[in-house]
Amino acid sequence: MALKIIYHCFGGTHSSVTAAAFHLGMLPSDRKPRAEELLAIPFFDARDSKDHGNITLMGVDEQGNEIYFVGQRGSPHVLENIIHGLARHFDIPPNQYKLVNVMYKVNFSMRLGGFMSRRFKWIYPGRPLVTWGTINAFRKITNLVLRVKAGEKR
Repeated sequence: MALKIIYHCFGGTHSSVTAAAFHLGMLPSDRKPRAEELLAIPFFDARDSKDHGNITLMGVDEQGNEIYFVGQRGSPHVLENIIHGLARHFDIPPNQYKLVNVMYKVNFSMRLGGFMSRRFKWIYPGRPLVTWGTINAFRKITNLVLRVKAGEKR
């Protein structure tokens, strides 16, 4: 049965986008990506606070699962409560969707660079810093995605 998998992080523009892109095979699995590969991902470092809460479809994986990402403004429990509540209200079984919090894979460089780039619009030096931080956090993010994918094959 195909799922709706929703990766979420603070702003929905770095770690959750990276996780969704890796899940869909848009990033290498045998090495860390280069900066230009990250910057080529749709939505990477491109969303603003007005986009927080907007669940966005990134694509469909090889299992037919729909892969989404969203920014939750540092309130993962609120997002999760809303999604679970809506699912109960609309009789959507819990085995038809999965929420994946990517926030705890974020490092200081990602936080600072993302804040500079997205909040203050200081694209330089924010974007290079958040990109460097994402490259350094890549293995942690991809290990999380691999666990999600392994769990879906059971």
